[in-house]
Amino acid sequence: MTACWNAENFVGSAVYVGAVAVAATAGGDGGRGRYAYRLRVSSAACAGLLAEWDRCRWVWNQCVATSRAAHKAKLECGPARLDKLLTGWRAEYGWLAGGASVPEQQIIRDFARSRAKAIADIKARLPVKRRAGMPRFKKKDLAGPSLNYTRRGFRLKDGRLHLAGGIVFTVVWSRELPADPSSVRVYRDALGHWYASFVVPAPVEPLPATGRVIGIDWGVAQIATTTSDEHDLAHAGHGRKAADRLARYQRMMARRKPQPGQSASKGYREARRQAAKAHRKVARQRQDAARKWAKKVVRDHDVLAVEDFRPKFLAKTTMARKAADAAIGATKGELIAMARKHGRGLRLVHPAHTTMDCARCGARTKHALSLSERTYTCTTCGAVSPRDKNSAHVMLVRAGLAPAGADRLRPDRPPDSQAA
Repeated sequence: MTACWNAENFVGSAVYVGAVAVAATAGGDGGRGRYAYRLRVSSAACAGLLAEWDRCRWVWNQCVATSRAAHKAKLECGPARLDKLLTGWRAEYGWLAGGASVPEQQIIRDFARSRAKAIADIKARLPVKRRAGMPRFKKKDLAGPSLNYTRRGFRLKDGRLHLAGGIVFTVVWSRELPADPSSVRVYRDALGHWYASFVVPAPVEPLPATGRVIGIDWGVAQIATTTSDEHDLAHAGHGRKAADRLARYQRMMARRKPQPGQSASKGYREARRQAAKAHRKVARQRQDAARKWAKKVVRDHDVLAVEDFRPKFLAKTTMARKAADAAIGATKGELIAMARKHGRGLRLVHPAHTTMDCARCGARTKHALSLSERTYTCTTCGAVSPRDKNSAHVMLVRAGLAPAGADRLRPDRPPDSQAA
């Protein structure tokens, strides 16, 4: 498997100015990136990993029970208290002390971050549907193994990964790491394959300047519509093409579904594996297409004005299946990661009213346009253009990269003072 560059693991500076977010890198530092590699795991190493995961899962469940009891008693339950409890648990249970302490401490950190996020959302009075839920118990049959190790819990020697507790793997090095990793996450996917995801400093790899800018609008009929026709990203429909094959395996799973309390049959496990394999292929096709498109956009433009679109709400509409197949969120993440990797300027534009404003004069329609209206007609200046193309040009205007003909718009003024 090739190394992965994960957008959510970058640390950059994001400054919000009105409706525009400017994401930039400072001092030639691209933050941190994740590089994932396939592992060759022996039967002994697999048994050791699963034993470590059983211990970590038990620690997580104890943290959930402790936090719930502390909430009822109106007591604090932070990571410092849980660390002290972990010391007591390891002294009390010999089987728990038989494992490495590093992954157990890290799972407490993960629990603390998850709980802190949920509490912050509650205090911020976010709607229930937008809140991060409180941590729940991890069930043995549902939670996939995932172990985190800091620098003192692993080492690389002769191309092999050595974990605390004497667990050793052979890593399939698809390419070299750019720097020494600071941590590693070892996990197993739905097909039973093991991977190691290293966190490393990611230096910027600058590209030659082009003097060009681009505006990007996200959609469903076409994943990305840009101000440059040659950089539009069409909807490939990878999920639609694999739907028949996936439905076949899902029907096989439904026929062989075990009764409560019974173990799954060999046929059920094979059907589940084939369904997971089909899902993985579609996900990799989407990722590959997104990366190639993002590299092309970043290579040909110095500054990108991107709609800060959150496609989660589409899951409740009639376009849910097509929107999920478009994978807008993943494509946006790959574009942001690629821009930071190569030191390109990136501006995330707030999506409010971008389909209602005219890119030429800044006038706003008096009513929201329905999705069936694919042509934008300005009643003030008479400009006519495809709806998504107009929105892409609006991204440039709001990001302060207004092309010729859009200089009359003042994107920084309040909405109620703009033309109606």
